[in-house]
Formats: sequence, structure tokens, C-alpha cells
Amino acid sequence: MNVRLMDVMKRKKGECMDTIKIMPCLDMKEGRVVKGIHFVDLKHAGDPVENAIFYQKEGADELAMLDIAATVEGRKTRLEWVRDVSSVIDIPLTVGGGISVLEDIDAVLDAGADKVSMNSAAVRNPDLIRQGAKQFGSEKITVAIDARRNNEMNSGFELVVSGGTQPTGKDAIKWAEQCQELGAGVILPTSMDGDGTQSGYDLEFTKAVSDVVEIPVVASGGAGKLIHFYEGAVLGGAQILLAASVFHYHIVSIGEVKDYLREMGLNVNILHKKNR
Repeated sequence: MNVRLMDVMKRKKGECMDTIKIMPCLDMKEGRVVKGIHFVDLKHAGDPVENAIFYQKEGADELAMLDIAATVEGRKTRLEWVRDVSSVIDIPLTVGGGISVLEDIDAVLDAGADKVSMNSAAVRNPDLIRQGAKQFGSEKITVAIDARRNNEMNSGFELVVSGGTQPTGKDAIKWAEQCQELGAGVILPTSMDGDGTQSGYDLEFTKAVSDVVEIPVVASGGAGKLIHFYEGAVLGGAQILLAASVFHYHIVSIGEVKDYLREMGLNVNILHKKNR
């Protein structure tokens, strides 16, 4: 354990007032859950409905489902996937992928999602965030921010889109600030450098985002050990801890994560029901 984390633990153990939530993520392609490393080399990781039921029983607080091929393939989110998954769970469901206009948000929410996550479309048309928040409520709008390290950016992080395949030349941290100003209710930053590696969240990136916004931040990309979840909350400043591979491949369970975080003095959410 590094000296920095030990120092933070001494100062913050038992002092974190945020209630931490655990959010498994179902990356979807061709009707199956998949997972890769750095957004590529995808492998099948099970059936989405079976995964959703399992994770709710395990104690997940929320669930994310991302249609990772929708934007690249130039299509909309598969609504049948949303209906199938939302019909078997009571925890809040965030759905992303292929959401580019207000009608898409309406359709995904109508299919059973509690929140939508937008990424590339919001970069192309930032007003979509404002319009979505105004029509459906900020609490329904999550903006996913994918980034990679680039020293030419003031923050050191460049915003990328289309599943991480296209650099934008925009500063990812400035974009996070703008998303909050436009009305986003949640920011979901993912570092391409850490995604799927199980080597830990990109704490520098997560913290940079959490430092400039007041809305909830989701730590995403790279969780592989129990300590990583604690780091995401304490060092990264995240209120929601998202993970995929570590749960899909049963490296740790959601129950083990929650027990560990409680032992470390953090508040862990125990309420699972949707407010509908």
C-alpha cells in the first residue's frame, strides 16, 4: 500500500459522509454481455438477464447497461435489451449507447431505464444535455466521459468518443465542468488507459473530475481488487463505484466489496429499490 493512501486512510477513515454505491456494468454486444481491455479484445461474459438478476441478489445498488457498439455501428440502443433487463430487477438501471436525440432518451426511459447515459452525441451536440435535463430532469441524465492521457491538454486528459476510437482535441476535465453547467446529474468518467486492466481506477482522472463538479461521479475502468474500490471513493472522490470484469469473472463479490468498505469506515448503501 502506498504512503499516500496510508496517509489518507489515517485522516479519512470513518469520516467519509457520502453513501457509496456499487454499480456493476453490463457492456452489451450482439445481445450478450462482453468485456475487453482498453475497449478492445472483447470476450463473452454471460447473458444480460441472468447477470442482472444475479447482481441484484448480490446487493448491487444500481446497474449500468451500455450498448457499446451502437454509436460505432450508427444505430440506436436495442430497446428489447432494456426491456428484458429492466423487467427482472428493482434497482435503478442506467442505459447508454446510441442516444443522440431527445426521442432516444424518451424511448429508453419508456423501455424501463431509470437514467440514460450519453457520450459521443453530447460531445457533438452539448445542448442535448440541457434539453434532456429540462425535459426529463437532471437526475435522469448521466454523461459518460472517456479520456486518454495527452500532455497537450491543460488537465493532461483528452476527451475521446466513439468507444474511445476518436480523439476530439478537447480537454476532458473542462468538458466535465461544462456538462454540469448544462444540467447533467451524474458524470461517469472512464480512462482508456485503465479500462479492463483490473489494475485499479485511474485515480488521477477520477479525482480531477470530482474536484471540478458537485454532482455525483462514477469511478469506472480498472477495478480488480478490494482496495481499488476504497481508493475510488477516498482518493478518487467518487460516490458510485462501477466495475465489470472483477464481478463478471467472480474475482470478488459485491458483498465482499461492501463488507470491506464498511470495515474501512465508509458508508455503504443498503437500499435497493427504485423510486418510481
